[in-house]
Amino acid sequence: MSGSFLDTVGALYKEYARSTPLKLRLIDVFLGYVMATGIIQFVYQLAVGSFPFNSFLAGFISTVATFILTVSLRIQVNPENKAEFDVTPERAFADFIFANVILHLVVINFIG
Repeated sequence: MSGSFLDTVGALYKEYARSTPLKLRLIDVFLGYVMATGIIQFVYQLAVGSFPFNSFLAGFISTVATFILTVSLRIQVNPENKAEFDVTPERAFADFIFANVILHLVVINFIG
């Protein structure tokens, strides 16, 4: 059974690498990084505690919101979604940067 599972995962990865543009793969790598950062923050909070609770909330909310904004960027720049979004990839990226700047200004303000 594990051989079949590994074959399936290998085939899935080959198809993903073949059919997904490089821009989207880079965004997916960043999404993985942001998810790993959020998981590490949460595990750290469980293991050590959350003494400066505002700092933990600010960091965790920052990772969750960054993940959501990045997923929105990925959806907008995906060539398969051209019909639904009348926005250029450059405009989508500019919106992403602007939203991240506003998000991180709020996060820095929340840290106190």
